[in-house]
Amino acid sequence: MENIICACGHSNPFGTKLCEKCGRPLTEEEKQNKVVDMRYDGTAIRSKTYNKSIVDKIWNFFSSVKVGIALIIITLIAASIGTLLPQEFYVKASDMEKGAYYEDVYGFVGKIYYTLGLSDLYSSWWFQILVGMLAVSIIVASLDRGIPLYKSLKNQRVKRHESFLKRQRIVAEGQVTASPEETLSKVEKKMTEMKYIVRRDGSALLAEKGRFSRYGPYINHVGLIIFLTGVMLRLVPGFYVDESIWVREGETRAITGMDGYFIENRDFILETHDNTPQGEQLKQGVNVVAKNFQTDITLYKQPEDAIAGDTENLEKVRDYSIRVNHPLKESGYALYQMDYRLNELKQMNFQLVNKSTEQSLGKVGIDLTNPKKEYDLGNGVSVKLLVYTPDFSGFENGVPQTATSVPNNPAFLFKMTTPETPEGETSFVAIKQTLEPLGENQYKMMFESVETRDMSGITIRKDSTIPILFVGGIIFMIGVAIGSYWNHRRLWLQVEPDGHVLMAAHVNKNMFSMKKDLDAVTAFAGLPQYKDQLESSEEGEESTKKEGDNTL
Repeated sequence: MENIICACGHSNPFGTKLCEKCGRPLTEEEKQNKVVDMRYDGTAIRSKTYNKSIVDKIWNFFSSVKVGIALIIITLIAASIGTLLPQEFYVKASDMEKGAYYEDVYGFVGKIYYTLGLSDLYSSWWFQILVGMLAVSIIVASLDRGIPLYKSLKNQRVKRHESFLKRQRIVAEGQVTASPEETLSKVEKKMTEMKYIVRRDGSALLAEKGRFSRYGPYINHVGLIIFLTGVMLRLVPGFYVDESIWVREGETRAITGMDGYFIENRDFILETHDNTPQGEQLKQGVNVVAKNFQTDITLYKQPEDAIAGDTENLEKVRDYSIRVNHPLKESGYALYQMDYRLNELKQMNFQLVNKSTEQSLGKVGIDLTNPKKEYDLGNGVSVKLLVYTPDFSGFENGVPQTATSVPNNPAFLFKMTTPETPEGETSFVAIKQTLEPLGENQYKMMFESVETRDMSGITIRKDSTIPILFVGGIIFMIGVAIGSYWNHRRLWLQVEPDGHVLMAAHVNKNMFSMKKDLDAVTAFAGLPQYKDQLESSEEGEESTKKEGDNTL
């Protein structure tokens, strides 16, 4: 597309509405307007000029204000829906159980909620795509309008054609008695006193104040882009960690999300408001109101050359007591005490007993976390653990099933071998249930006692995006303040040798402030009285309407 040649001889890019040099209107639409559109000083905007190639169409789509507003509304609606049900972070269930949890507690709505990813909204792929589209829209809209505006304001001329000046909202025209130089000097002096930046070109003058306020919305956009970048960086490994682990007393395990670090739970302590011992509370079945619960831990770190997961030769970092709101902080990570479970089954003790004589052939202690496959009791007596289900949930095709890996309801399939039964006897033993699937046995595994231990729920968090979000928020608020409390004011003045004066003024908002300054400079320099063309037009229309009403 060819450039537009103005009557002054200046070559303007295609799509320009007002000549970049003299300000003459270049389109029929602008020629018919009584007041010119000064949002971008009449410069060519790409999205309003080109619409042929696929690149143009994509650019125009994302630069559209309507599209940007629609994306913001959709994002806000999605974020609002994400607050209707608890997010996965607040659900005390394993990853395998969370889907069942939402369906069991909230029914069909909960199932749909979980399936759509609303239960983990801010990490869901579709929400991140939505945020990315919003960021692209903001960037494209800023480039589409911000760059032409910057170029126009930076290169604006002092002298303008009278058609440009007469099409401003505020216009004054008339004669002055003083000489042109004296008039220009008085205006320059007064405008300088009012903190305007004044430029002169022969018999023309341009006074400008608050140009930076035009960039307020674009500063907002920069802040939003930085903020949204911080949100999206949460998906990048290493920027954001929010994991949870359960650590049993006496257990040492790797810390999820902290490569090379291990945690040992030395002891869990629970204090209640009435100081009743834990055992009494549990025995009476009373709900415990915790005053304090903490985990005394030891933090370890692997040597630099260690294999991942290797617990040998761990280097002690420090001991610490993790309490509520008193996390352990290390290398940018924070370990919080978030939950606990009391009296988890640790070990179950059995005796191998002759059913008829009640004679015991020995004891078997089964570690419910890491059970052995065979227990040798001596004298040709042994017990093999054929099947172990930590959380027995029933049989499927004759095979015992487990609901979870937590020993909530342990069950065992034993094979017991004695000198009297060299081929062995099979017995299935669960809490309050014993089955002999291959017929009556001579021996049985008799429950003797159980050992328990407490568990601590530790949450590991690291958020390297917080400084990015903070900077984005601060920049956004600076842009809001600039756009809200300052405005861009301009005054053009041209004085002919015969004393003829043509003055025009423009302000992007808060016309009252501009008129206040014009009153001061008009009185000081003896300039002709200005008029507001929009107000004059409205008054004329109202007067015509009244005359028509009177005629009727």
